[in-house]
Amino acid sequence: MVSETMYALGSKRSCIRELFEYGLKQAKIVGKENVYDFSIGNPSIPSPPEVNEAFISIVRDRDSLSVHGYTTAGGSDEARAAVAADLNARYDAHIKPQNLFFTCGAAPALIAAIRALAVEGAEIMAIAPYFAEYRPFVEANGPKFVVVPADRDAFQIRFDELEARITSHTQGIIVNSPCNPSGVVYTRETLERLGEILTRKSQEYGHPIYILADEPYRELSYDGAEPPFIPNIYPNTIVCYSYSKSLSLPGERIGYVCVPDRAEDSPRVYAAVAGAARVLGHVCAPSLQQLVVAKCAAVRPDLNAYDRNRTALYEALTEYGYHCAKPTGAFYMFVQAPGGDAQAFSDRAKEKNLLVVPGGDFGCPDYFRVSTCVDYDMIQRSLPVFRELIETA
Repeated sequence: MVSETMYALGSKRSCIRELFEYGLKQAKIVGKENVYDFSIGNPSIPSPPEVNEAFISIVRDRDSLSVHGYTTAGGSDEARAAVAADLNARYDAHIKPQNLFFTCGAAPALIAAIRALAVEGAEIMAIAPYFAEYRPFVEANGPKFVVVPADRDAFQIRFDELEARITSHTQGIIVNSPCNPSGVVYTRETLERLGEILTRKSQEYGHPIYILADEPYRELSYDGAEPPFIPNIYPNTIVCYSYSKSLSLPGERIGYVCVPDRAEDSPRVYAAVAGAARVLGHVCAPSLQQLVVAKCAAVRPDLNAYDRNRTALYEALTEYGYHCAKPTGAFYMFVQAPGGDAQAFSDRAKEKNLLVVPGGDFGCPDYFRVSTCVDYDMIQRSLPVFRELIETA
């Protein structure tokens, strides 16, 4: 009487959530200051002041019914126009308001895009390391999940492995840059080569292969790295975006799907995204959050705290002998586990109340993820434990 697939997904928590909840319980026993929790990607900098001011002014000055009532399924004209204007100002993107479909964050945006492409026999690709939830997002909505093995040197793309896995059934490839879990930003050269391969393969198989650009970390980059706007490189791109990280609003659940006019068959793709969202229970994205986005679409985060954390942890761990591609985006590091078994390393670290996420669910069981969106003082307190773990490996 119960779907075994859904039962399995609901009864087994993600390794990230399990560690996070363990940390909350352990903090009550040993004290919060003695738990070093690097498990979850919860923004640790306040929302920009413009965001709180927008919430206050909207609730204070606007009619309650207009603030809290339904919008159209795709989003309010006000919000869509503001986002399109921002994208065009930044990237000369030629985006129209009607190319945007507002969702409750990037996850529903991505699921709607996946489901929109889920023709019979469809395959959706992801590049390791990939966000752990991609597998259930894809498999529970019909397509086969195909993994491209990781480039462990720089966490760019192994194009030989990617091209070998593209078939006539390939409908799309998820591109997450800046990347969760590696923190790496794909270079323009990487994306241009990817676009060339997908263009050639699309012509060979007689149908477009779409990039699903999962971009919740687009605004978080360092050391001069600038994530390109992928539709400007490869027209057959569907963008899935969230304000969770850029505006520190993860609990407010606001994002969008963007299907540019340049994408092949874009009107049908957009309608399929809307249809997929409909069967997933979408009515409209939260109205208040849309109004905030309309006011704050051009607001950018202050990244100084994240950059300080990133630099401090990267320099310390590499000094101790850990190996890691230097992250230039997001707020994660993906570190090679001493001894090669990330689960065993995570278990050892857990005994010392150091919580790091083993990389098996990210497609790299020999790496572990560290979230750097944490308190700087906690990083400093944790360093002796990191040192001890590698010295005793």
